[in-house]
Amino acid sequence: MPRAGQVKPPVEERLSDRIAVGVLTRVFPAELVDEVVAETGRSEKRNRLLPARVTVYFVLAMCLFSGQAYEEVARLLTEGLAWSGRWRGAWEVPSTGAISRARARLGAEPLRVLFGRVCRPVATPDTVGAWYRGRRLVAVDGTTLDVADTPDNDAFFGRPGSGRGDKKSAFPQVRLVVLAECGTHAVFAAATGPCTVAETVLADTLLPRLQPGMLLLADRNFPGFDRWKAAAATGADLLWRVKSDVVLAVREQYADGSYLSEIYAARDRRRAHGQLVRVVEYTIADHEDAGPIRLITTILDPDQAPAAELAALYHERWEVEGVLDEIKVHQRGPEVVLRSRYPDGVEQEVYGFLLVHHAVRQVMHQAAAQAGTDPDRMSFTRSLRVVRRQVPAQAAFFPLSG
Repeated sequence: MPRAGQVKPPVEERLSDRIAVGVLTRVFPAELVDEVVAETGRSEKRNRLLPARVTVYFVLAMCLFSGQAYEEVARLLTEGLAWSGRWRGAWEVPSTGAISRARARLGAEPLRVLFGRVCRPVATPDTVGAWYRGRRLVAVDGTTLDVADTPDNDAFFGRPGSGRGDKKSAFPQVRLVVLAECGTHAVFAAATGPCTVAETVLADTLLPRLQPGMLLLADRNFPGFDRWKAAAATGADLLWRVKSDVVLAVREQYADGSYLSEIYAARDRRRAHGQLVRVVEYTIADHEDAGPIRLITTILDPDQAPAAELAALYHERWEVEGVLDEIKVHQRGPEVVLRSRYPDGVEQEVYGFLLVHHAVRQVMHQAAAQAGTDPDRMSFTRSLRVVRRQVPAQAAFFPLSG
């Protein structure tokens, strides 16, 4: 029965249709989730306990509360809903099997499309620490995540080598490569694949997400002639470290110590089709024995980017490693194995983690902007705890439609 002053819904509605997951439903509103579900062909005609929209939010909550059992995550979604009595029937917590089947019906594509629709660089011109001389600082890097040890995951993702036992890792692994904004840690492009696929191959698929006005930082595993040319063609500027054995002949020396050179494709034996680059070399104090660090950049004019500034700037690349640490250690949990037993579910789970991470980082950016401080000075772990507390504390209903 409805409480005094409440109006009973004129049509049969289910509590599960109106779950709101704290900050996640503000970043990923129900209307957008429904649009993505329809766009990917996952809309359902049957009246299910776990329709597609609710399953999307369940996956997000599952990745927010990593390590919790399926049924416990479902309970967290409805905890604190004081006026659930207005509903004609109580919502039963779905079984583990029902949740698994709902996830399988949903698949990975809606989460992947939702990521593409929402996850963008978030820094504004006023964001502290996000820019270098008007260029948005971004970086690329990759990592691997252990996945459930099942025949399907093993066959699809493969296992890395190991120096122990049968020379194979205990778990299959999915490879993840991301493009992230250095100043805010917001991931705005990502690719997944088997661990047998090199991270540079996955990185190539992300290059179209670069834009003019960006400055992409990358470590010495990424440079290659074709990759450099493709990245530069987007209009973004590049600052990449190169390995010590790369030959970079001096074409023109500049007063700041940098010099003009050219890079070539390995297949170009005649060196007839070079790409002009500027080279910055430097050593780190107390580590001179390690040899010089060499960077190449598309910014050819030293007046636009002096060598000393680029040398200092390159170490912002470590911010993307911080991003991966936030996702793997603080959000997922150290040494936690992804729970999905099938490759499609693994991809769905990975994008769930990325979406949750973006939501947390977006909230952190807003808070930092209000305080006039660098987002890097805020604690990701503490912010993650705040977002987690919002789910049971601020459980709410979606507004009635129409």
